[in-house]
Amino acid sequence: MGQVRHGSATTTHAIRAAIQRSHASLATLSRELGINPKTVAKWRKRATVEDLKTGPKEPCSTTMSAEEEAMVVAFRRHTLLPLDDCLYALQPSIPHLTRSALHRCLQRHGISRLPDVDGDKPR
Repeated sequence: MGQVRHGSATTTHAIRAAIQRSHASLATLSRELGINPKTVAKWRKRATVEDLKTGPKEPCSTTMSAEEEAMVVAFRRHTLLPLDDCLYALQPSIPHLTRSALHRCLQRHGISRLPDVDGDKPR
């Protein structure tokens, strides 16, 4: 099975391992491999050839405070209302709440999908 790389990746696991094993200078390696010397320096410093995750370590809302987010989560867990119904019910108390911000909040907390209830759908 092949390695999955993002669109702008310039190195593979094999190239990264070769960079880490090589004793050649940064400039020499970058010319040989056709990559930026900063890329060579970055992979020399790392202990593994795996890409690191990008993005925040602890995802949080940029539009809601922690208290508002806790209120949204508690409301959803208590009422089990669909997304749009939650939005309409919460907007009077959180006026800047948008549908997308609400959905992202519910996804972060793992409650974006309502649980299946027996008998709510025909077989």
